[in-house]
Amino acid sequence: MKHPKSLLGLTAALVLASMPAFGQDAAPAAEAPAFAPVADTAYIFNTLLFLMGGFLVMWMAAGFAMLEAGLVRTKNVSMQCLKNIALYAVAGIMFWITGYKLMYVGVDGGYMGSFGPYSFDPVGGNALDTGYSTASDWFFQMVFCATTASIVSGTLAERIKLWPFLIFTVILTGILYPITGSWQWGAGWLSEMGFSDFAGSTLVHSVGGWAALSGALILGARKGKYGPNGQINAIPGSSMPLATLGTFILWLGWFGFNGASQLAMGTIGDVSDVSRIFANTNLAACGGVVAAMILTQILYKKVDVTMALNGALAGLVSITAEPLMPSPLLSIVIGAIGGIIVVITVPMFDKMKIDDVVGALPVHLLCGIWGTIAVPISNDGTSFATQATGIAAIGIFTLVASGIVWMVLKVTVGIRVSEEEEAMGLDQAEIGVEAYPEFGVGSARL
Repeated sequence: MKHPKSLLGLTAALVLASMPAFGQDAAPAAEAPAFAPVADTAYIFNTLLFLMGGFLVMWMAAGFAMLEAGLVRTKNVSMQCLKNIALYAVAGIMFWITGYKLMYVGVDGGYMGSFGPYSFDPVGGNALDTGYSTASDWFFQMVFCATTASIVSGTLAERIKLWPFLIFTVILTGILYPITGSWQWGAGWLSEMGFSDFAGSTLVHSVGGWAALSGALILGARKGKYGPNGQINAIPGSSMPLATLGTFILWLGWFGFNGASQLAMGTIGDVSDVSRIFANTNLAACGGVVAAMILTQILYKKVDVTMALNGALAGLVSITAEPLMPSPLLSIVIGAIGGIIVVITVPMFDKMKIDDVVGALPVHLLCGIWGTIAVPISNDGTSFATQATGIAAIGIFTLVASGIVWMVLKVTVGIRVSEEEEAMGLDQAEIGVEAYPEFGVGSARL
């Protein structure tokens, strides 16, 4: 999802330039204003693509909330709902205060843009030089920023304090994510090298994954997750229907995530490409589900529904780096490999005693890496070496910077609830609102 100004500006210019071929009655060059409605049409469709894609990606916030609510225990459901609406609000404010400009304004082949709030077109304004509304562009970029923070929320569930988590979200959405995003989508140094990440397998998903990994290492595992002799204790979630609903919402929202990253809908070719992106995105998710189901049946003699759900998300993350160029069959294969990665690496993280409540590290971090590495298979505009360079640079920066932030929070305000609060559940301990009071502590008062 490169910055759209150059692409959409070119779209509008091409539309204007081609107008005399639309009919025999085309006005002479001296009457150029007669063609303004056509330029307006390109502007409208390009802006509409951002807005439609943006509200679909915003809907993914509900998907993350439901997925996490289903995969945590009953006593922590309200907390996950609260964290997800709070992080979306924080990301929305921070991306306006400084995130957008830091990511897109004045990068010029460097390492970051400029600080400060972003200004939209004036009321009634029409920026035909860019070919889209600047407010629609900001909105579309902002919901991607919020998605990055949602990834962190699920991994660290059930034992992290609310306010330190939100302080981290402020820094992640206002500074860390925009900086790494500027390296590619803001026409920064990785873009100059030829690195390619169409809609964010690395720039969104693995960034969220690296931030979550650093937090998980510093925060530690939930009490009772790992035994003294190396045993791994399963902690079932509260609701598979909620987790399934969340997955379907995310799957739906992904069509905006990938499709609108085409960044233009002003020509027939653009619309055709958006349609192809939709189809490839869907096929990759299907491949992820089927592969995860088959492999769990082979390994465990039963199909694990959580693996199937994460298989869908793995396929979606894997295709996100390049959803346009692969053939349908290749899209399925890319997604299927993502599903296999999840099934293999979920127990791997447990053996390393890295407690990831929702499986976000295999899905978003590892499949984000896989999807980005796979880009040159179908897109000869980049190379495996360049892709690996981008993955390594973004990974090292995010892991180290996030780790510093987590450590500062740990030694100042603390990031983990007490053992008593963890046993009670964060719904009661942190916010005082149970998701299901008739089944919890609140039932004693009924």
